[in-house]
Amino acid sequence: MSLTAGTPLLSPEEIAVRAGEQLSFLRLPEPGVFAERALRLRQLAAGHAMRDYLLFLAELAEVQHALLKHAVALELPTAEQIEAAANAGLPLLTPALGLQDGRWREGLRSLMELLAARLAVGPARDTAHQLVQASDEHLNRQAERLLEGLMLGLDLGAAPLVAAALQVHWVRLAQQLQARHEREARPGALAPFGRTDDPTTCPCCGSRPSASISRIGAEGSGIRYLACSLCASQWHYVRIKCSHCQGTKGISYQSLAALSGESAGEQAVVQAECCDSCGHYLKIVHMERDQNVEPQADDLASLTLDLLLAESGLQRHGHNLMLLFGDPETEAGPPDPSPGSP
Repeated sequence: MSLTAGTPLLSPEEIAVRAGEQLSFLRLPEPGVFAERALRLRQLAAGHAMRDYLLFLAELAEVQHALLKHAVALELPTAEQIEAAANAGLPLLTPALGLQDGRWREGLRSLMELLAARLAVGPARDTAHQLVQASDEHLNRQAERLLEGLMLGLDLGAAPLVAAALQVHWVRLAQQLQARHEREARPGALAPFGRTDDPTTCPCCGSRPSASISRIGAEGSGIRYLACSLCASQWHYVRIKCSHCQGTKGISYQSLAALSGESAGEQAVVQAECCDSCGHYLKIVHMERDQNVEPQADDLASLTLDLLLAESGLQRHGHNLMLLFGDPETEAGPPDPSPGSP
């Protein structure tokens, strides 16, 4: 049978689904997620223009890994909360729910102490010490602004450090919820995570992705997942489909090589999936071209691609908590050094 004009081409994922093959919709964060990120950041730092910052983030990721290994029992959502989120088609681990457990602040202070012990004297270590002494109210305000995507009043210098603590906290939440479900599963009990009404945001916490990843493995090669910027979960999203407007027309791929006129752009490890319909893009990293790719690390190391796409008028759909931009006039002052003060 020949294709007629307008006949949609199916992606490999759609073909697999129609053929009855099973694809895992959700991949929860592995225990070594931060260790893998640190290793990739160190690999990418070699000879990179952002070498110092990438190496700093590698140190931060290693400290995140060390903190994640410490057993901390968190307050987990109830069966009623899980059911309510599922019935509403919403993610379970919203900012309000995740921040209600004050142990995230204990984790941040522990993280900053571990980080400061590894840093030389300088602004980064000073900021880490300031966050250790900051009031609960200040930390809560900064966390809320970060999770809500608000730049007004956000301390951009401290934001990556606060974000690092939030990432550890949300990874713990996702892992502990899934472990409890597997341990205490009863017939008819709802799983804590499932599909939500918005497929472009994380089904676990509702955050935007940092990037997407084309994976290899037992399920096949080239299967695309979006990678959460907060809890590091990955959820299946078919290729050649805009992650912002969900359209399938006018999709193109750009890379640094392609934008510079080099023919190797089609085989680039990092590409931007661009949508002519809505003017947004999201990067995709290809594991079949480099098995060591890590969505957040490779996104950070390809900042030049973002700058070039911004010059062409495209807007980024992805969100990376380790690299935020904003008006300096809207930055908050230094953390309040008086614990408990408003």
